[in-house]
Amino acid sequence: MFQSRLKLPSKKGGACHIAPVGKRRDGGTRYWCLTHKADATAKYGRPVMVCRAAHLSPILPHEILDLDLDQYPGGVGLWGAVPPVYDTTRLPLDFGVHVHARKDSDGDKHIDSTYRAVRLISRQLPKEGLLISEVDAVYYMVSSVFGFETRDIRCTYCGYPHLDKDWFSIHPHRRHLCAGCGKNFRDSVVGIGNPIRATQEILGLLPRKCVQAEKLLSLQQKDYPGGLQIWGSNAAIIWSSGKAEEEGIHVHGYRGDGEVAELDDTFSALEIDGVRFDPAMVRTLMAQNSLPHLEARIVPLKCTSCDGMEFNSGEQAFTPVVGRVCSKCQGKLRGPTRLRSTIGNPLLNIFEKLSENSPRPPQKHTMGLLPETL
Repeated sequence: MFQSRLKLPSKKGGACHIAPVGKRRDGGTRYWCLTHKADATAKYGRPVMVCRAAHLSPILPHEILDLDLDQYPGGVGLWGAVPPVYDTTRLPLDFGVHVHARKDSDGDKHIDSTYRAVRLISRQLPKEGLLISEVDAVYYMVSSVFGFETRDIRCTYCGYPHLDKDWFSIHPHRRHLCAGCGKNFRDSVVGIGNPIRATQEILGLLPRKCVQAEKLLSLQQKDYPGGLQIWGSNAAIIWSSGKAEEEGIHVHGYRGDGEVAELDDTFSALEIDGVRFDPAMVRTLMAQNSLPHLEARIVPLKCTSCDGMEFNSGEQAFTPVVGRVCSKCQGKLRGPTRLRSTIGNPLLNIFEKLSENSPRPPQKHTMGLLPETL
């Protein structure tokens, strides 16, 4: 017989601690791993031997940056770091919380690196500090890019801070599944939960409107044999600088492997090998690539009537649809895959053509985020 609580071996992050936490919609028992904060229910309402998140590497103490805000009066900026949308370098995956910290507002960056988690310390904060994890940061980026504000939501049963992931990070809702205790609870209003919101409120550093970057950039790939990396800009999690945060396309360019980036800046417009890039498309693709449930759904869609490439924006940018039609002429759209439910972003076609002239093939990064859907 299955006991009320099981401790089963796991390769990473300690043993699974599986417990029954309630009933499924079909009346069966639902099980939750209290160690890895993940579902542990198999078919027919049975407990699994190892939960779905047991293979994920836990964040170790040396992977956490203790960041004393009082030591950087020049300003601190934190962002969710995700893979570039285009990457011809051979650098490893950059994923987590990216940090800029300056002693002087006009001085060089004292910190410019990415960490799996950041613990914020300050005289105005609790003694233990405030922790921002890599997953918190990435889903904050996704929510903000698609125009959704987040809330500080706590489980009404155990008080655990709630993070809405994947599908739930872009669909406001009232009923939430607590990662801490595995129970469903209802919030007072419809919204999207992210623990980062509480950090922003405590620090008094709520998101501010970004300003358009002023610089323009035109380049040739051959001039950067070490590779190029391209990201869409996204609003900072924390921005304490007195200067306005810039919005546009962020570019790294390397003259050679193992060298410091010669290009490292944000631009309002970017042209590579004569191809002009739309910042909205770049920013949207970056967020789309961070949603596991959209994997393989983002494709270049071409109109069979006018030959135009379709860019789905707004709600359509994260909602796969069957039988899309051209927004210009209402003609049929077709993509390169057999999937019928898709979302159009022309950048995929543009990057494929761009890679034909790149010094080497672009890297394909995988973040390993788990899908979270209804």
